[in-house]
Amino acid sequence: MRQFHPLLKGAIELHCHSYPSLFPRIQTDWELIEDVKAAGMAGVVIKAHEAQTVDRAALIRMKEPDLHVYGGLVCNHFTGGLSPTAVDAAIRLGAKIIWMPTFSSKEHQCHFGKKKTRFFNSERPLNHPEHGLEIWDEDRNILPNVHEILALIGEANIILATGHLHADEVVALVEAAKQHKIEKILIQHADLGIAPIPLELQQALAGKGAIIEKCYLACSPDFQDLTVEEMATSIKRLGADACVLVTDYGQVHNIPPVEALSEFVTKMLACGISESEIETMVARNPKALLGI
Repeated sequence: MRQFHPLLKGAIELHCHSYPSLFPRIQTDWELIEDVKAAGMAGVVIKAHEAQTVDRAALIRMKEPDLHVYGGLVCNHFTGGLSPTAVDAAIRLGAKIIWMPTFSSKEHQCHFGKKKTRFFNSERPLNHPEHGLEIWDEDRNILPNVHEILALIGEANIILATGHLHADEVVALVEAAKQHKIEKILIQHADLGIAPIPLELQQALAGKGAIIEKCYLACSPDFQDLTVEEMATSIKRLGADACVLVTDYGQVHNIPPVEALSEFVTKMLACGISESEIETMVARNPKALLGI
């Protein structure tokens, strides 16, 4: 049995991937959950670019009632795009988080259109529209259907996550979210090269009450967008109260998510992040976002 860092006890991983999936994953949901239990974690959020994960999470909770296992919906082409109908259904089923477009965002399509990658490969080409999704029109006005989605999220008091939107879209989205009284805003993998958010803008968004994902994948050999030392420095600049530690792991060529989170915690401690700051970022802040 793998050994995990003691600070994972009571933690929640807000951003990881498992199988079933259109994309190669290193673990099934059940294998992921076995690691969650072995580490003494409080729970996990399962994310999928291609489907809502609420029903999977509900079935897991039926078998593991002591765990906080939740899902949500990513507003990609696979799930209807920026569809209030799909979001409403997911929320009624128990979604704890609605992610803005990831795989289907214009920013994502532009980023991966410029490079070859092991990411997002499937056994055969996907039937996926070529046009990338944006949350605004040509005049940068937030689309009416996005306002409808934000209203649903605000009414349900669940998490709005920014997905793979361009930094300028993120700023506009946060402003619109505030209009809809959304209290739980998660800025996704702000340091990752797919859709980077400059540190000064991360600070400004944190000042508006958003929580910033500090994502281990950004430090991985796949991206190498910053070193673990630079990641720790950014956390010190922002303050632990404004951050959550996540991995975004689950890819078949990487170590499993809980092992990655354990490794991430170990490296952050070595870079001068305190145990109490780690606890804030892996347990207290995720639980507050999830309302548990």
